[in-house]
Amino acid sequence: MKKTISRNIAIVSAIFIVVFSVMLVTNYFKVSNTDALEMVERLKLAHEELGENPQLQEQIRELDLLARRAHFISMGRLRIGVVLLLFMVVIFAISLRIYFEKSKDIPDKNLDPIDDWAIQSRTRIFIVWITSGLAVSGLVFALLTSPYLKNLSSQKADETEYLAQDFSAYETSDFEDSEQAEEAETADTAATSEAIQVSNVTHNAFRGNRSLGLSSARNVPTSWNLATGQNILWRIPSPRKGYNSPIINGNKVFFTGADENVRELFCFELSSGRMLWRVAATNIPGSPSRPPATTDDTGLGAPTAATNGRVVCAIFGTGDVICVDMDGNLLWARNIGVPDISYGLASSLLIFGNLLIIQYDTRNSPRVMALDLATGNERWSVSRPERNPSWSSPVIITVENRPQLILIGNPGVTSYNPNNGAVNWRVQVMAGEPAPAPAFANGVLFVATEYATMTAINPIDGSILWQNNEYLPEISSPVAIRDFVFVATSYGVVASFDAQTGELIKSMELNTDFNVSPMVVEGKIYLICTRGRVYILSAQREFRIINSFDTGERTYATPAFTDRKIVIRTQNSIYCVKVPE
Repeated sequence: MKKTISRNIAIVSAIFIVVFSVMLVTNYFKVSNTDALEMVERLKLAHEELGENPQLQEQIRELDLLARRAHFISMGRLRIGVVLLLFMVVIFAISLRIYFEKSKDIPDKNLDPIDDWAIQSRTRIFIVWITSGLAVSGLVFALLTSPYLKNLSSQKADETEYLAQDFSAYETSDFEDSEQAEEAETADTAATSEAIQVSNVTHNAFRGNRSLGLSSARNVPTSWNLATGQNILWRIPSPRKGYNSPIINGNKVFFTGADENVRELFCFELSSGRMLWRVAATNIPGSPSRPPATTDDTGLGAPTAATNGRVVCAIFGTGDVICVDMDGNLLWARNIGVPDISYGLASSLLIFGNLLIIQYDTRNSPRVMALDLATGNERWSVSRPERNPSWSSPVIITVENRPQLILIGNPGVTSYNPNNGAVNWRVQVMAGEPAPAPAFANGVLFVATEYATMTAINPIDGSILWQNNEYLPEISSPVAIRDFVFVATSYGVVASFDAQTGELIKSMELNTDFNVSPMVVEGKIYLICTRGRVYILSAQREFRIINSFDTGERTYATPAFTDRKIVIRTQNSIYCVKVPE
């Protein structure tokens, strides 16, 4: 009886050893050939190249979820398989020992076939060696599989850490927008009424989350009328002068205003237009008693603020920088030097991880710096060898899975490591007084300004891919998606260029002027001329006008987008457009 039980246990455990060994070997080949995460990265890059494509964005989410599931399933199988395999090897060894403990020789009596087969010495050795070989093979392949899984884990961990550090600043855009922007912390949601639906799509800086002119907002309005109130959720008089653009996080809208007496950061409720708080930049050591001279079309409140859903930072034409929490409590304030710059300070802010990036191209000491978000202390500062001041704003791009901070000056376009300010490359292609910010898509960087040229740059090494001097913008920044670059000039021409060759694809004379930068949202280009006329164009190589209408108010600021809403600042007011019910 004892021999029969031990024999049956040995047979069953041997079968399990074979099954688990085969499973571990199969798992090795599946994991070693997996490219799911690589496919996710390719889709993310495609999303960035194509602009805001909701279907592709959803595919990225689904594939990323499948990749994560596959990873954990493989890791789970590996661990369970190894444990069960070792357990069955032990059971098999114990069962064989019990079975053969009194069977050293073949007895002379008749045996049943199974017993006869089992106790043959050569067959015994054969069984033990085959079973042991399979068990060892399974364990070997389990060890070979482990580095792949660790590598996948580290890739995911690196990606998560990178996004947490990196895209908390821009949460956006493209895949930043699709992952970090749409999953970013929204401000004060606990205090928001349950009846109010707050979108997770943020617009955290000038021209969106990475300042690249792209938004992942959906169901965005395509028509409105200020005179009749059609599709207008709310409209308020501008509480103070300023040419900066609004930004959106959760149910809050932020912008600044400034004059010779007061510089302020404002917070309004997105759902109602009600002012929630205002914070003045006062009593800051080093702040000038008399503001520097500026022109009327720049003033002291031209730079756009920046947020990450936890803090909001603003800079003014006096060189004063303030940082407040989402409830308007001042965290710190400092003066980084009174800017000596014609027209006035206009470069907008950008948050990268726990750093506040400031492009400070003044006449005396042009530099770029990063301040600690928690304290305002300088984390790094780098002098810039530019000949003339710049009014351009910084952008963040992702190249070979690493962030680059791109700044335009005269004459240089420079790439920095945003973590420490180290220069990656610099190319001298600019001239005049650069104001437009860069554009980026399909792994190519685009810069353009009047009296210079439009230049396509390979951001891996800074090499020039092509140049074109037709239809250059003066203030409005270009925007790019996959296969074309779109510009709006100060003399009323809008044009698209082939992103790969630089060839002019189409131009259209609109008999107006543009200071506002175009935004690409839901396959459409939103553009507002200085006189206040809105142009909505198809985001295609050979674009066409989808809709066009007058608002009646002069507009200098780039709109901010979230799901179902647009916030627009004009010379006289701030208003929110909503999708009709």
